[in-house]
Amino acid sequence: MEEKNGENKEKKDIKKKKMTKEIKMIEKEIEKLVKKGESRNLEFKESLSVKEEIGESVSAFSNTCKGIILIGVSNLGKIKGVQVGKRTIEELANYIKQNTDNSIFPDIKVEKVGNKSIIVIEVNEADEKPVFFKGKAYARIGNSNHKLSASKIRKLAKESAKSYWDEQICGEASLEDIDEETVNRFRERYEEESVASIKGTDRDLLKALNCIKEENGKIKITNAAILLFGKKPKKFFPMSYVTVARYPGTEKGSKYLDIKDFNGSLFNIVDEVNEYVKEHIQEISEVVEGQIARKSISQYPYFTIRELITNAVVHRDYANRGSRIIIRMFKDRIEFSSPGSLPANITPKNIIYEQYSRNPVIADVLHRIKYIEKLGEGWDKIIDSIKKHPLKPRVPKIIDTRNTVIVTLYSPKEMLEKSEEISKSAVDEWLTQVDAKLTQELSDKEKQIVSFILKKNRINSSECQELLSISREMAHRYFNRLIKKSLIEKKGAGKYVYYVLRVMQGNAKVMQEEKEEK
Repeated sequence: MEEKNGENKEKKDIKKKKMTKEIKMIEKEIEKLVKKGESRNLEFKESLSVKEEIGESVSAFSNTCKGIILIGVSNLGKIKGVQVGKRTIEELANYIKQNTDNSIFPDIKVEKVGNKSIIVIEVNEADEKPVFFKGKAYARIGNSNHKLSASKIRKLAKESAKSYWDEQICGEASLEDIDEETVNRFRERYEEESVASIKGTDRDLLKALNCIKEENGKIKITNAAILLFGKKPKKFFPMSYVTVARYPGTEKGSKYLDIKDFNGSLFNIVDEVNEYVKEHIQEISEVVEGQIARKSISQYPYFTIRELITNAVVHRDYANRGSRIIIRMFKDRIEFSSPGSLPANITPKNIIYEQYSRNPVIADVLHRIKYIEKLGEGWDKIIDSIKKHPLKPRVPKIIDTRNTVIVTLYSPKEMLEKSEEISKSAVDEWLTQVDAKLTQELSDKEKQIVSFILKKNRINSSECQELLSISREMAHRYFNRLIKKSLIEKKGAGKYVYYVLRVMQGNAKVMQEEKEEK
């Protein structure tokens, strides 16, 4: 035991020495930087009280070259240090993000020089320029920042427009990171949609889709290729997933009905999120005059749901590595929140008429297999599908917050009332066919269970608990009561148990015969 404790102490001592050595190395690096003085790539700021100047430096480095800002160092190179609280770094990062356009997310950390804290901000040259700070763009000339004129801003924008983010090379990726199965699924889907075969290897196909490039005889993998066909896109882009949160009412709160993350290729994400959202929206049935069959009406047009999911995935700002797509489902609406503001020429008012894609390669690939409408046509069809909805919901609302675009899809106002009214009617109608007495014998909660099964064809314990806001034990009591009344039956085994109606509409005679036999 003593020997083991001795080994642990030795490991801790080694680790401590290693950390001390690393801290001293960082200390020496900062001291060396400070001795060099301010330059094209280095800026000193004495304190956090000059946030405006810090923001200007972030814009300048973003538009010109990679640079470092040291906060806690005077203009003369004297290390003074700064006070760093619990939220200092978070508040500084938010300040920079909220006041830059395109939003900048620099690497910010605190380092020690002696007993003084220094904030180190590392700013990379931006892929998309110009980067504005509070509506003004700056460039780094010598060791100072200079405000750019309108003509220089136009020139910078023209020069930086040579490459989109999704066309850029994903530095650490190789062909080993491409999922062959996903490529094959795309090939099959494309051939099915276009009624034409694709010739050539997977490499030829990816090259034709602008997902890989050849430079000096070497294969380079683009960002688009990883997101569309990668084995593990999160390995390279940790926030490339989509979160769906379901709330019980109409407001955000700590209580969720469910919250779920969707990962994988963009094809998988679109398909799985679409199915999940469709599964958790309401449907009502209406009697159509002159027809026996009922007409089902979904809470939201299915086309609109899929198109808004795909739009969020296609047009989000993937360069923003600190945010993900979040879809919030409320009782009366769905909010689709996507990182990145609308492009300069697009507004919520002109989005139907103007055309722009932040990620043209991704948009093109998804369009080829009909995941997305042609550029500029999607919003036309979204509005058209809303107008054609039988219950006439509001037109979706678009909010651009500079960092996020939020699209709100509204449920028809009368949907909840109509759904409840039609559900009760459908349950009573079904029960009457089985045995009219049951319409009086069943409790409201038992009728809600029957109504759920009429809509979804089955129900399990967790769905019942969520539906009625009850415990697992109580849910099983209701199931047992309905089984005793010969209304439902148990299917499956173990954790896969679910319940179905024992007799469907038009088969009440079977139940009556069984009762008579008993």
